[in-house]
Amino acid sequence: MKRLAATVLSILFLAMPALFGAVAQAQEQPRLRVDLDQLNPRVVTTTSTSLTITGRVTNIGDRRISKLGVRLQLGTRLQTEQQISDVLGGGKFKDLSATDFVDLAPDTLEPGQSAGLNLAVPLGQSSKLQFPRPGVYPLLVNVNGTPDFGGPERLAAVSLLMPVLGVPGKPPASRPPSAPSTSLLWPIANSTVHVVSSPLGGPLTLSDERLAGELGSGGRLDSLVAAARAAEADTKVSSSLCLAIDPDLVATVDAMTRGYQVATGSGPVPGKGVDTAKNWLGQLKALVAGRCVVTLPFADADLTALTKVRAGDATDTALLTSGIGGAATIKNLLGIQPQDGVLWPGGALDSQTVEAIGKAGVKTVLTDSGKLQSDSPPSGVVSIEGTDLRAQPIDALIASALDGSMSTQNGLGAIAFRTGLGGQTAGQERTRLLIAPPRHWNQTTPELTTFLGRMGDFYAAGLAKSTPLPDLLGESPSGTATVNYDPQDLTAATSGEVTAKMSQIDNETLGLSSAMTMDATKRVNPADVIAPVRLALIRAASLSWNGADAGVVTGNARGELEAIRSQVTVERPKQTIALASGASPLPAYITNGLPVGVNVRTVLKNNVGLRPTEAVPERTVPAYGAVNQLIPVEALRAGRFSVDVTLTTPDGTRLGSDARFELTSTEYGAITIIITLTAAGALLLLSSRRIYRRIKDARADRASETTPRVTEDAQV
Repeated sequence: MKRLAATVLSILFLAMPALFGAVAQAQEQPRLRVDLDQLNPRVVTTTSTSLTITGRVTNIGDRRISKLGVRLQLGTRLQTEQQISDVLGGGKFKDLSATDFVDLAPDTLEPGQSAGLNLAVPLGQSSKLQFPRPGVYPLLVNVNGTPDFGGPERLAAVSLLMPVLGVPGKPPASRPPSAPSTSLLWPIANSTVHVVSSPLGGPLTLSDERLAGELGSGGRLDSLVAAARAAEADTKVSSSLCLAIDPDLVATVDAMTRGYQVATGSGPVPGKGVDTAKNWLGQLKALVAGRCVVTLPFADADLTALTKVRAGDATDTALLTSGIGGAATIKNLLGIQPQDGVLWPGGALDSQTVEAIGKAGVKTVLTDSGKLQSDSPPSGVVSIEGTDLRAQPIDALIASALDGSMSTQNGLGAIAFRTGLGGQTAGQERTRLLIAPPRHWNQTTPELTTFLGRMGDFYAAGLAKSTPLPDLLGESPSGTATVNYDPQDLTAATSGEVTAKMSQIDNETLGLSSAMTMDATKRVNPADVIAPVRLALIRAASLSWNGADAGVVTGNARGELEAIRSQVTVERPKQTIALASGASPLPAYITNGLPVGVNVRTVLKNNVGLRPTEAVPERTVPAYGAVNQLIPVEALRAGRFSVDVTLTTPDGTRLGSDARFELTSTEYGAITIIITLTAAGALLLLSSRRIYRRIKDARADRASETTPRVTEDAQV
């Protein structure tokens, strides 16, 4: 019994941490979700009279929740970057004041049910929310409730940054003595890779209709263009705005206007967004006219990944050049010349990539200020040590605020903080500000319009100075910096498995390209034929893949390559070929469905019973043409057998698919006859030798029998 008790206690001792850990984990599971629809005002001024918040509260747990109530909690004025970051991360802050709890209706929610959230708090001397002076304050929307089998607790909360330009009911405060020169990037880029296939002269095929949805009314891309066009009425906002455009997006939408397909499990079907694409592209052309435009990498590619793609033993520099050379595409399709040599790359840039993009013609990179290491926090243009490149830092604090829930509101709060609105410690204000939201920013048109409208208020109030980006970039470097990145950047980077597969496809593509020649009648450049594969390789490095399987990431590039080389093939004979003699040539009919000539080499595989008598000469198959190739062979045996005929380029890159030839042979070739005669001669020689030895042995036996008898007679 003592042993049993000891065993039970040991099991309980070991199990208790796991048990309590499971209970704690269960208690940490979210119970409610708060979705805020409206916040007004976004910036508190001396004339603000009330603060209203609307939204919905949803029970996302597995228990009923009752006695639901909501209130607002105001924290003390924020004075450091760390305090701003803590609020953005949902951290706790010291309460300055709070409103009373207001019951939700209904105040009890079953799992999956929602309730409306409506708060209206008066602002002024008698308000529960007292802003002592201008600044940036943390505001918490706090929802409490009582779950079944539990007690009252906070079940959900949303933290916000609230800029306060003036205390309601009090005279306006003095403004900072100097406002930072401010420019704003407006990203118009693909949210993911949409193109499955885009062969030369063939239909564009997209993975789905998501892009058409983003281009349509109220879609993500439509909202970005619509909000920017609406902001044209404010000249200060308009002049500070610079559009950052993904050339892959523009090229894809342009192709959509001419008709496209959508891939499905049962085959491609016609796309439905042709008119939507035409309308959006027209709106974008109107927006960019006369504006500042900068180029994003094609398909938002990871440039560091492109520098790791190998062509043989060297980096494929042409692939990187294509990835950053989208300015020509933008000019051709939108009629606007982007800023010369200016690039906004994503992801981490290592020293090799920085050197490579400098050699490829980039002069200035726009990059996260947190990725630049210097003696003091950079705000203006800096020189990158050891290169001819310059870097314009994008404010990292504002960028993080613009990424996530309530991003437009938190972005306004971070911008107000950076412009010197109240109480920063020395060194945290900026004289130059480049603001950039996430590259795949997903906000509604009202949210984006509100954000740009409040930026106009900041300009009008003197908090920031509207500055065109070319003016910001035209200043002399304020110092030097080195490119810095952390382990998180490397974790998010394109994997080595992906770049290895990209290198394999790239080498096969270059091998195929080297066998192509321009046809005098078609006048098609071989580079145009393989361009879809090259672009698909760049898309494989897109940062939007976010850790997807290497086979999936490179699948489209592989598909484009296979589609091209499958056009050059050997036709399989419809009937068995009878060789007329042992040395009859094997006829092969080679077709080329490409608009360029292709140099091919014919190779026999699995050819037991058949032997090439001489090297098969290379042949050039004309564009959209065919040739008959006679392969000199010799049958090694009679009968029925098969052989595989394969096409390759002169350097060995495979073309098309193997064709199996069924053959019959009734005659022998010269080698077979020689072997047969040699074998017959050897057999005759061996037989003669054996007969000779038998005769010799017989004579010897007779002689041995006669000799003893003579001896015995002599003795008698």
